[in-house]
Amino acid sequence: MTASHAGPLSRRDWLLSERPASRMQARLGRAYVAWRRFSANRLAFVGLLIILALLVVAAFADVLAPYSPTIGDLKNARLLAPSAAHWFGTDDLGRDIYSRIIYGSRWTLYVVILVAIIAAPIGLLVGTVAGYAGGWTDAVLMRITDIFLAFPKLILALAFVAALGPGIENAVLAIAITSWPPYARIARAETLTVRNSDYIKAVQLMGASPFRIVLRHIMPLCVSSLIVRVTLDMAGIILTAAGLGFLGLGAQPPLPEWGTMIASGRRFVLDQWWVAGAPGFAILIVSLGFNLLGDGLRDALDPRSGDQ
Repeated sequence: MTASHAGPLSRRDWLLSERPASRMQARLGRAYVAWRRFSANRLAFVGLLIILALLVVAAFADVLAPYSPTIGDLKNARLLAPSAAHWFGTDDLGRDIYSRIIYGSRWTLYVVILVAIIAAPIGLLVGTVAGYAGGWTDAVLMRITDIFLAFPKLILALAFVAALGPGIENAVLAIAITSWPPYARIARAETLTVRNSDYIKAVQLMGASPFRIVLRHIMPLCVSSLIVRVTLDMAGIILTAAGLGFLGLGAQPPLPEWGTMIASGRRFVLDQWWVAGAPGFAILIVSLGFNLLGDGLRDALDPRSGDQ
């Protein structure tokens, strides 16, 4: 509802104006409405706080970690229980687990960000091209997508890592190769809904090339759905990376990657539970944060949900 009295508009009224005076005002208005929806979801806000905490921990790991993540005191500090000196205890090599988890947050973000940067654009490009071109192009690209979707993600990632060799970089590449098909499906579905719209027809009549139509007019319409799916997939990416590390095909010792830490602690899980329990709890919290954040973004960016 708009105010009927004359006078300067408040910032809120300006953002919620039904007749924006510029493209920037329209974008800011949509962002404001999405933020209102998101902030009203308390669980989503908790997820946002968890992810922000992860970013802060990764950025200031050198300050927050009291000990070296790779060098321990094997003689005097081996398998110590959690205490004031070692909050999460120590591992079989005398390394402080709290410090290793702090530094491990960097590797978690490293994997998540790189996979998103690689997989999301590939899926977006394949899906929009397939949806707009149609015909044999659509058939070929979607059958390739179906082949990737036919295999469980972890099994396919294991096959690629086995071929490329163990290591964190190869693990990232393998996870990215197995992560793009769902994004392609989403982008294709979005493209099919808009390719015959009056908006696209008008752009075609103006002489725009198919490449320009896909790049400038269709891809931006798919971004919001893709952001939601990528955020929801972050937990699965973390678990896949941890699984590869657990099997010895991801990050290699002495890197403080959480999956590798669980693998090294599985021998002591009955007596020294904290060695594997602490990194496992870290994976649980971060995965929960991404899932809550993704659910909130889905509700906030869904154009079909009215602003009540």
